[in-house]
Amino acid sequence: MLSVPTARRRRELWRRFAKLSPGDQATVTAFIDFLASRAAPQPETAAPPPQAPKNIPRPGQETVVAAIRRLSARYPMLERDALLDRTSSLMTGHLLQGHPAPGVIDEIEALFATQYQCYLDSFSQPISPPPGEPCPPRAP
Repeated sequence: MLSVPTARRRRELWRRFAKLSPGDQATVTAFIDFLASRAAPQPETAAPPPQAPKNIPRPGQETVVAAIRRLSARYPMLERDALLDRTSSLMTGHLLQGHPAPGVIDEIEALFATQYQCYLDSFSQPISPPPGEPCPPRAP
């Protein structure tokens, strides 16, 4: 019987996969497809469609904490773990290094938008990061 890998194992596999060259990633994907084709057919379940972000506009005056709350409410489908490290760094830069709030909020909005794009990509790509893992950088 096939066991489902734990979240820790999925993250480790994803990290290893993300470090491979695009050619090696294609080879791994082809091998996975080959192995899957040999397995007994499984009934396919329709994946739910991707969720759209909620329409929560940015107010004129906003604190960084309020912006994080607003963006978390706007993008409820995103995994918080994937956003935590970078969001924390930006918040620390604001609090300890005095970076202006509007610029920090712009960067946090860009971070959420990038993670949302990764979320959308996961619906069209055969291999996507497990929950909690940030998207790999996009190729130029």
